[in-house]
Amino acid sequence: MSDSFVELKNLSKSFNKGESEINVLKDVSLGIKRGEMIALLGASGAGKSTLLHILGGLDRPSAGSVIYGGRDIYNMGEKPLSDFRNKEIGFVFQSHHLLPEFSALENVMMPALIGRMKRDEAARQAHSLLEKVGLSERTSHKPGELSGGEQQRVALARALVLAPDVLLADEPTGNLDSKTGDEVFSLMVEMNRSMGLTFVMVTHNEKLAVQVDRQIRVQDGRIIF
Repeated sequence: MSDSFVELKNLSKSFNKGESEINVLKDVSLGIKRGEMIALLGASGAGKSTLLHILGGLDRPSAGSVIYGGRDIYNMGEKPLSDFRNKEIGFVFQSHHLLPEFSALENVMMPALIGRMKRDEAARQAHSLLEKVGLSERTSHKPGELSGGEQQRVALARALVLAPDVLLADEPTGNLDSKTGDEVFSLMVEMNRSMGLTFVMVTHNEKLAVQVDRQIRVQDGRIIF
């Protein structure tokens, strides 16, 4: 894995439930190249989302390392890890998690403002991204005034506003009809290619998965090559 941009080394994740220990991930190792697009596949409960959350710095592993460009992110303190997650990783989830009281533009700006970008610069960046995802005419609309596909496009723009190195998506088309889901996925592929994003997606959609660079199957907490 010497040419990998991201390395997962011997990851394990366990939870205690009463007197029992539930092993969600079991000694998972994986290398991901810069700019690679990967689909994580597997049955519900296999450990895909847990793996994605650990990869994104959202959930600490019980054992093992997550290394970005030579940096083990779980050797960082909470504040440096939070800063790293905000600036270096973009997230898109099945539910868009947009703030209903804010416009599309304001939702996209939010991570940039949290990252202390100047407001006018954040607005310019958000406008540019909303144009790229085909929503230049919808910037002032609130989430409730947008279709499901449009909301997910806003979520994608929000994930990219700080120009992260890595985009992580958990069932990003799961709540969309097949046509809209295909359109959102095609947009993600375009962003991956045009921006050089490293992209990891959890999906049950085999039709979409075969279009990415590599498919990784997770079964009973282990990677099946």
